[in-house]
Amino acid sequence: MADEPEPKGPTAEPEFSREVAAQAARKRKARRTPAPGVWFGLGMTGLVGWSVAIPTLLGTALGLWLDRRHPGTHSWTLALMVAGLVLGSFNAWRWVAKEADAINGGTDGTDE
Repeated sequence: MADEPEPKGPTAEPEFSREVAAQAARKRKARRTPAPGVWFGLGMTGLVGWSVAIPTLLGTALGLWLDRRHPGTHSWTLALMVAGLVLGSFNAWRWVAKEADAINGGTDGTDE
């Protein structure tokens, strides 16, 4: 039947105990390390923005210089601006992923 209670064998209680212990460890860790504030979020936003803007501007500047020195049928400015944008976006994504992993305390978020 569908309304049967779960079996209360010797494996059910230790599993429950582990879950409760893991939850208690997460609570203790959360109390020790307070949540980041508004300034942290604004700082991270600025850092991510600059990590994308700097490579894009450097690629654009190099492209302008190459277009003046070696004119051709293709625009170095556009190509290097897109390359800088891609490089900066990848760098920002990697940095944000690393910071998120550090804030969450690893892959599963439990104390070890």
